[in-house]
Amino acid sequence: MTFSELNIDQDMVDALATKGIIEPFPIQTQTIPMGLAGQDIIGQAKTGTGKTLGFGLPLLQSLGTDPEPGVKALVVVPTRELCVQVAEDLVLAASNRSTKIAAIYGGKAYEGQVEELKAGAQVVVGTPGRLLDLASQRLLSLKDVKVMVLDEADKMLDLGFLSDIEKLFAQTSPTRHTMLFSATMPGPIVALARRFMNRPIHIRATDPDEGLTQANIKHVVYRAHSLDKDEVIARILQSEGRGKTVVFTRTKRAAAKLVEELNDRGFNAAAVHGDLNQEQRERAMAAFKAGKKDILIATDVAARGIDVNDVTHVINHTIPDDHDTYLHRAGRTGRAGKTGIAVTFVDWDDMHKWSLINRALEMGIPEPVETYSSSPHLYTDLDIPEGTKGRLPGSVARVKDPAPSSGGRDGGRDGGRGRSGGSQQSSRPPRTSQSTDATRDSAAGGGTHDGAAPSRRRRTRTRRGGSGTPGNTAPTA
Repeated sequence: MTFSELNIDQDMVDALATKGIIEPFPIQTQTIPMGLAGQDIIGQAKTGTGKTLGFGLPLLQSLGTDPEPGVKALVVVPTRELCVQVAEDLVLAASNRSTKIAAIYGGKAYEGQVEELKAGAQVVVGTPGRLLDLASQRLLSLKDVKVMVLDEADKMLDLGFLSDIEKLFAQTSPTRHTMLFSATMPGPIVALARRFMNRPIHIRATDPDEGLTQANIKHVVYRAHSLDKDEVIARILQSEGRGKTVVFTRTKRAAAKLVEELNDRGFNAAAVHGDLNQEQRERAMAAFKAGKKDILIATDVAARGIDVNDVTHVINHTIPDDHDTYLHRAGRTGRAGKTGIAVTFVDWDDMHKWSLINRALEMGIPEPVETYSSSPHLYTDLDIPEGTKGRLPGSVARVKDPAPSSGGRDGGRDGGRGRSGGSQQSSRPPRTSQSTDATRDSAAGGGTHDGAAPSRRRRTRTRRGGSGTPGNTAPTA
């Protein structure tokens, strides 16, 4: 099957071919014919399966090769990063025609975006807040919109954009052609579709034997200690065949600390999180896509915009809050039919979250194996060469100021906390001078343990000294 056989105009077929995009994915083969016929569609498929061209090609073809100036098509997306990505895909497809595509999103100056609208952009890809802002200033008119697309609808719901979406729908003609795409289909999204769509057809593009998780992604789950995570990650980053890698953290501060730590260890990492301005985020994403940086540290706010087909590894530095977030994170790898590896670290305090994710996704990993940077199975599981350490050869550690006792909580919420209960005590990380490489590195990196850790260490030493019982130690590297 080719795009030509799906009746896509030859100029767009040729444009896609310049980037090696020849054969459509299942969601595209099912949605494109209906989209070309003007049928309202609810398209459901896992992330990374080609939804953008599934709605983008029919949208562009419906406008013709030389559309009149003015907004005729609207694509609403939840995040800035996804806005840029979708706009880039549409620009590629329309590169042989006069159609102009404008990306409208917050965090960037109004002037350039307004100029694009005044210049007659026919297709607008935008985030809800900025779209409504420009519409309220009468700088954006949606009255002539013929095609409206809601992309990643479930994420819209998560981010609280549902009322904004309703306002945008209300500004368009009720006779418009509407397409809604989402990886999951919660109740409020179904209700939205019923309200604003005309007898939509629900298309779910999956293989008959496909499970809840993609079969081409290998899922590895470890119970790891926060003080050892940086060291484990550094060794995973040296595994055989590793390409571009995305590491997800729970907080902005943890992302900033981890990118600094990995760069200090000799790796080529960039970060995308909410404390960076839009220009910095776009620069980091561009460097990652171009291969100038091969490691991207990100919080979930950026997850939906990381649309790079050659990501080989996804690492969850901290466990996601629910199974949907897990799927979206893992979906950054194994895209376009390629294989990928998703590694997840579970802190002791987060075992209950993992239990829920494991049950929801039927992963069959109820008890993640306890893992340290020196654990033999880490090397065999992930094809890490024997003898690998957590610093690239030739890199020199920076001299860092001693960390204050009020070190941040972001990197690992259980920090240096002791564990209660006999079943957990044997797995404590080293608290004596016989520390692992990872613990030393982590301590030098600014204190991923929390502020109370020093006093707990003093109490622990006193307790051990008083009882004469030697402290537990983890395997040394």
